[in-house]
Amino acid sequence: MILPIVRREIGEGSLGADLHPVLDRIYRGRNIQILEELDTGLKGLAHYNGLKGIEQAATIVADAIEHNKTLTIVGDFDADGATSTAVCMLAMQQMGAASVNFLVPNRFDFGYGLSVPIVDIAHEQGSQVIITVDNGIACVEGVERAKALGMQVVVTDHHLPGELLPNADAIVNPNQPGCSFVSKHIAGVGVAFYLMLAIKAELASREWFTRKQITPPNLADLLDIVAVGTVADVVTLDKNNRILVHQGLQRIRSGRCRPGIQAIVDVAGREGTHLTSTDLGFVVGPRLNAAGRLDDMALGIACLMENNVLQARMMAAELDSLNRERREIEAGMKAQAEQTLKAMELDEGDIPSALVVYQEDFHQGVVGIVAGRLKEKYLRPVIAFAHQDDKVIKGSARSISGVHIRDVLDEVNTKHPNIIEKFGGHAMAAGLSIPLTHLEAFTRAFVTVTEQHLAKLDGQQVILSDGQLTHHDISLPFAKILRQSGPFGQGFDAPLFDGVFTLVQQRIVGEKHLKMVLRDDSGKEVDAIAFNVDIDAWPNNHVHQVSLAYRLDINVFRGQESVQFIVEQITPYG
Repeated sequence: MILPIVRREIGEGSLGADLHPVLDRIYRGRNIQILEELDTGLKGLAHYNGLKGIEQAATIVADAIEHNKTLTIVGDFDADGATSTAVCMLAMQQMGAASVNFLVPNRFDFGYGLSVPIVDIAHEQGSQVIITVDNGIACVEGVERAKALGMQVVVTDHHLPGELLPNADAIVNPNQPGCSFVSKHIAGVGVAFYLMLAIKAELASREWFTRKQITPPNLADLLDIVAVGTVADVVTLDKNNRILVHQGLQRIRSGRCRPGIQAIVDVAGREGTHLTSTDLGFVVGPRLNAAGRLDDMALGIACLMENNVLQARMMAAELDSLNRERREIEAGMKAQAEQTLKAMELDEGDIPSALVVYQEDFHQGVVGIVAGRLKEKYLRPVIAFAHQDDKVIKGSARSISGVHIRDVLDEVNTKHPNIIEKFGGHAMAAGLSIPLTHLEAFTRAFVTVTEQHLAKLDGQQVILSDGQLTHHDISLPFAKILRQSGPFGQGFDAPLFDGVFTLVQQRIVGEKHLKMVLRDDSGKEVDAIAFNVDIDAWPNNHVHQVSLAYRLDINVFRGQESVQFIVEQITPYG
């Protein structure tokens, strides 16, 4: 679907005479009002004491460490959950915890979060204290079971709570009632990192490190893991999240990251020194996620925790193999889903406000990616369902900007009780389970509620551009300045430019990517690539000029750097 390109509205003024004028335009287009908002130094990080419940949680865990109790981290099977688990495991081991382990529910056997069966396994393994990461706020029954078995429970999460909170010994979640923490968009791994900071401070106040002759760990060394989880979970990059991501990215670029992260970067054929925040989401995150989608996330966590470089490379290679398998499954499912939609004979004028697809042979671990791909193609909120058992189907939802998908599901659940069995999530992504017999009724309700939410948006969807670049700015020096100007991500969009160019060369590479050579009006030529184009439409030898929305990037080939456009949208011009 082709969208109109609209340039961001920017008022008069400037952030500073020393700032490159294009950067000034970019930042002011993202509502940055003073340069201090761009400070990504650690001193600008919000203090952990702003999180409700964190001091109580730190006391419980510090007591457990001091009295040698068995601690179990219960994580989630996505990249945020994996990184959260790894951060807690590494930090507590470095702080002298003698007995700490982790459990991550296999999505095919246990489903999401601190379920009753997972609690029972933790109990059988001798756990005395459970710490949830990236889950728990909706796990009322699981917490009750743990309490009944005599365990203490600390919930750390970032998902929006329901009406009923779990009866945990402590809850750390910026979105729980009464919490005034400034970063409501922090990922699960960020919350887990903050808890580790609080535990370290609590143990230091007890002179634990002195008594045990332990060197207090520099927890900032774990920010590379925090950055990966934050970007992979597609949370809004507010100032606090930008600091976390920037600090982690700097450690990766300088070669001071975990062996597992370096190994994943290497196996993907990327250079750590050139890595961007976008790469964390499209290179590292998917390879971690592949373990949880197709196999067991324990592999991803083990890779993040591994100290041995050779072992880390072997694990990264296995993750890469799983990711390739995931891509093949995803491609087949996406084709099936598109065939289903095609059979509905939709055109751009009658696409419903939301799309729901289900096939019995869809893979549970890949429905979220399929929903995301369909969302990108049709620009509608999408839910893709897969078979869970004979009675229940499990769905993964992906939304568009301006439509809070978790709120949509909550409204469906309120207006139509009992259609949804359970659900949870945040603005851009959510998960749910429904009885198969309710699919038709759910689809009607979901489309109706989404239509009401879409009606509240101002006008049609557009591509927001930061304007044109002059031929002076289409250069390696400026591309390098741009690369260092982030981090960018959800809610703090990566710079996007538009322009009309002469199409000098065009060819398909890698099955469906359009490789081009373009020429601007000054005669300067530049390479460009558009991923996943419609191969029925491109290449097109009748087209000589194109209108583009593109990102300015740096291509590295055999050690040589050159400017390259990453094309987001291409249309014939004239």
